[in-house]
Amino acid sequence: MKQLILASASPRRRELLGLFGIPFTVRAADIDETMDLSKPAYDEVARVSCCKALAVERGPEDVVIAADTIVVCGGKVLGKPHSREEATQMLNLLSGREHQVMTGCTVLYGQRRETFTEVTTLHFRPLSDGEIQRYVDSGEPMDKAGAYGIQGGAALFCTGIQGDYYNVMGLPVCRLGMVLRQMMNWEE
Repeated sequence: MKQLILASASPRRRELLGLFGIPFTVRAADIDETMDLSKPAYDEVARVSCCKALAVERGPEDVVIAADTIVVCGGKVLGKPHSREEATQMLNLLSGREHQVMTGCTVLYGQRRETFTEVTTLHFRPLSDGEIQRYVDSGEPMDKAGAYGIQGGAALFCTGIQGDYYNVMGLPVCRLGMVLRQMMNWEE
């Protein structure tokens, strides 16, 4: 491996990839991340991650990791909110309900490509209008899919989680580690 490249500007993904203890470079992919809502969200989030990975410049021995994260509640796909009002609407939708966080992840290594979608299910307790407004006022929801960060103030909202906690933050580190080990023939 010549260089490990993270195709994302997300500070959370940078932090999580740092858990691997391998030096890496960040090269954010500049692509249209619009999803085709007529297709399954599970497939579309994987497609977007693949497009991100393919969009960054890389050498023949480089490894590229790209990811895209969405929240799905009641069949509705929630990306990052574009306004305070949209963040409030998303949190109202999630209040008292179960939802899924889906992260599409792609790893490129030479001619090899592995793309997968990791799904984590969460349940939020009912939220009051005041709680939602205070959280939106904090600014935390504005750069996060589904308008919340589980590692921040939204930790107070979650009554249950099934699956990879780090997936909710934007990078499924356990499965990514398994894919990297398999792809690169790393020893245990």
